[in-house]
Amino acid sequence: MSPSHTSRGAFSLLELMAVVVVLGVLAAIIVPRVSIHVDNSQATVCHVNKRLVESQAHLWWFHNDEFPLSDLSDIEVDPDYFPEGIPTCPIDGTSYTIDTNTGLVNGHNH
Repeated sequence: MSPSHTSRGAFSLLELMAVVVVLGVLAAIIVPRVSIHVDNSQATVCHVNKRLVESQAHLWWFHNDEFPLSDLSDIEVDPDYFPEGIPTCPIDGTSYTIDTNTGLVNGHNH
């Protein structure tokens, strides 16, 4: 067999390095975009959780003529309000508290 008819069975080091560089460039472009969407979705979930806590606090007020305790410990034991438990902030993991005068959630302005 002459040298021009030899079959190639593997990739050269240069070809492998080119593939690694291309994958690195793609990762550098894609990863920041994905992490931004994760942060935005967690902020959205926090906003939805705040509104859920506030609506349940107002429902409690409607039934009991007063808002629940600021740490929501009294509303937490009633399965009619949060059957799956009171949600926590997906961004920092803290519990929601309310202003007992307005029924609005304190903080969590992500």
